[in-house]
Amino acid sequence: MMLTQVEPPMTTKMPVRLAHKPKIQGTNDILLILCRAVQITLSTAINSTIHFSPMVQRIQQTCLRPDIGCFVTISGGFSGLVVMNFTAGAAMEIYSRYMKQMGMHDDELASLYTSDEVSNTLGELMNQCVGKFHQDVEAQMQVSLNQSQPKMLVINQELLLAVNAKLEQPQFRKVSFKTASHKPFYIELAIERTDFFELYPTRADSSQENKAMSVDDLIDQHQYHKPVAPPPPASSQPDDDFLRELGI
Repeated sequence: MMLTQVEPPMTTKMPVRLAHKPKIQGTNDILLILCRAVQITLSTAINSTIHFSPMVQRIQQTCLRPDIGCFVTISGGFSGLVVMNFTAGAAMEIYSRYMKQMGMHDDELASLYTSDEVSNTLGELMNQCVGKFHQDVEAQMQVSLNQSQPKMLVINQELLLAVNAKLEQPQFRKVSFKTASHKPFYIELAIERTDFFELYPTRADSSQENKAMSVDDLIDQHQYHKPVAPPPPASSQPDDDFLRELGI
């Protein structure tokens, strides 16, 4: 009697469906959005290159530092404080390049960084930078933010700043920037510890879907879909010429 080995039946492995891995964005991601907003806004405004360091510092507290310090508070989806500190050289370079872009001549520019014109210009630029940051955060993280008007101070010593809000587990970061002429300035961010988790994959909606319809658009759409009036009913009276042709 011969024994034959029976091979086990072949089994097909079913593909394993992986659950969606949530995307997490935290303090450093928000900081990167801020740095890019500052870089893009200033580079465009002064038509010159702005660089920021890939290295970020953890600091213990935000400060207004010499020679010009300015700050903006943010609230809404999360609370925090944005501080920009300019050295005198960076302040004058950014100010002069911006004003020349606006059509001013050298003899019309302020000569001292302590001038009100310099502070006002940097305050306007900071407002644009934080506004760009505001828009980018709303677009990428789907949260709404509010911002205060920038406050500018010409100072010769450090001043500690505290956010006028309760921050849960506050995080403090500092990033170094420099102008095309290697003049340094700095961004500091104080923010409550915030982690954003992506619940499901998102995709960008088309511009038509995101576009808000105006009143005129609604009227045009209504007129376009307005039902066409039915033709008048045919007359019940017989056509004499037609009957005549039939010999009736």
